[in-house]
Amino acid sequence: MSETTEAAIHAKHASSPKFWRSDALPFIEARSIDDGREVCYAKHSHETFSIGAVTGGRSVYVNRHASEWIGAGAVVMMNPDDVHACNPVADERWSYCMLHVDVTWFTSLQHELGFSENHAFRAFSQTMTTDPKLFNDLNHLHAILVDSEAEILHKESAAVGFFSEVQQKLNPASLPDHDASRQLSRAAEFIAENCTHALTLDDVCKAAELSPSHLIRAFKQRYGMTPHAYLINRRIQYSRAQLRRGRLIADVALDAGFADQAHLQRTFKRLVAATPGQYRS
Repeated sequence: MSETTEAAIHAKHASSPKFWRSDALPFIEARSIDDGREVCYAKHSHETFSIGAVTGGRSVYVNRHASEWIGAGAVVMMNPDDVHACNPVADERWSYCMLHVDVTWFTSLQHELGFSENHAFRAFSQTMTTDPKLFNDLNHLHAILVDSEAEILHKESAAVGFFSEVQQKLNPASLPDHDASRQLSRAAEFIAENCTHALTLDDVCKAAELSPSHLIRAFKQRYGMTPHAYLINRRIQYSRAQLRRGRLIADVALDAGFADQAHLQRTFKRLVAATPGQYRS
């Protein structure tokens, strides 16, 4: 094999996202990429709390209505449903690792650390930090999680320790309330619960008890995307869960509400920056 061919194979592997999951630790998922110069995300959100470490390259990090330059050493945070994007600049090698954490699990941890059990997840006011210890600890946790020889007890202990540190160091604060917040929450919940169905705007408006114009304006202000975009995002989240079970991509596409497998492929790649096949494997 020539050096040119070997380099091409290495580049292909470096540009492919890597995912880690464990049935023993269902509350956390890890993702990393060694060279994401060709990876590009559309604005999207997660149902999880997400935190990532930038290990190479530069990017403009967009979170809700704010944007800022970030580079190696940065730690970025996304609250559940925060619309964000983080794409590489020019031809610089772009690498990072990311952890997605179940909100129920994290909320329980917050309660253990002293927050009232009457409160749900307490969102983080900070979206980025360059704290060197947090950066190093996040990379260390990622390395432990993906280590096939590390024991489950080690992995879970490391996760609890790290997220306790995140909680205590970054001092979370609730996001400001918006008008009609309860109705908007009902709209989001209705979409999430019925995301595999063909919903109409009227369906969502009736569930939220809001007029179409108010819903569209207020929903985008609260979630950073239209109800339709939120629906598509939820369908992708549903698809990810089904793919983790090993289901056929074609079956997942139809069950999730997509027209066909090609439609799922295009949308999945746009929002996850990986194909369904890459994610499932």
